[in-house]
Amino acid sequence: IRRTQASWIASFGVNAGLFGIGPHCKVAVLGELIHSLALYGAIEALHLGAELHLLGDLRPDRQRTALAARGVRLLYATPAQLRLLVAVGGAALPDLRFALVGGSKLDPSLRAAMTQMAPACGVHEFYGAAEASFITLAGPNTPPDAVGSAYPGVELRVSDGEVWVKSPYLFQGYASDAGSARWHDGFLSVGEMGRLQDGQLYLSGRASRMVKVADQAVYPEEIESFLLAQTGVTQAAVLPRPDGLRGMHLVAVLQGDAAQEQRILQALRVQFGPLKAPKTLIWRDDFALLPSGKPDLARLGQDLP
Repeated sequence: IRRTQASWIASFGVNAGLFGIGPHCKVAVLGELIHSLALYGAIEALHLGAELHLLGDLRPDRQRTALAARGVRLLYATPAQLRLLVAVGGAALPDLRFALVGGSKLDPSLRAAMTQMAPACGVHEFYGAAEASFITLAGPNTPPDAVGSAYPGVELRVSDGEVWVKSPYLFQGYASDAGSARWHDGFLSVGEMGRLQDGQLYLSGRASRMVKVADQAVYPEEIESFLLAQTGVTQAAVLPRPDGLRGMHLVAVLQGDAAQEQRILQALRVQFGPLKAPKTLIWRDDFALLPSGKPDLARLGQDLP
């Protein structure tokens, strides 16, 4: 991905004002610098004169110990990284004031666990993409199912269900292949589907993951977010399987408490109906993740019934 220095520096200034990033502020990133979220957080901290802590090479228990011992004030992380941080237990994080969370939706149970781990921390979700940087920012009054309103300097447009964005933070293009992003009249789309309502953006999922089940369009990300909010689920991936009658049906690969299976299946059918709800739950102790902390859909899809 090719982008200018100016496209990041523009948002550095915005975040400095919103979150007080600057000298005497300790900033940590949990991921490695090959991932855009961690790289962005690290470069932003250095540009603004903050003290940077790179924790991507530590296990989650040691990350939590380091955050507590070093008095980190602001943390960049994905929900998957935060789940691991919460699950290991250990020291509270009384000095943490801001958690900037991107990569996927933060479910209510994880938000509650974050409050217990870091009581003074304000959790600020944002929706973005490597190609577009910040797109929306969620605040305390954001509806639970929304990803927030437009980040400062961003103009949003939804056309035929597809989200388009225009801002000073957009990338220039891909370095080698054609990629998935598209441009139109200065607006950029990365293939995300959603809707705008009362200034808030609601996402359905990526067009590339959309599945037709009995001629109904289904976005697996919607179902994954619902599953992650259920008691007993720590990781979730929803995958399509061939179906002679429906064309496709869905299965859910989960990590967590398999004793909750019947309750979760019933909740899925109530929420999504019998066609869209996954037919089967598959529980795995070893849940394959990408280095970014997101589910490895290719590996999780191997050997499924």
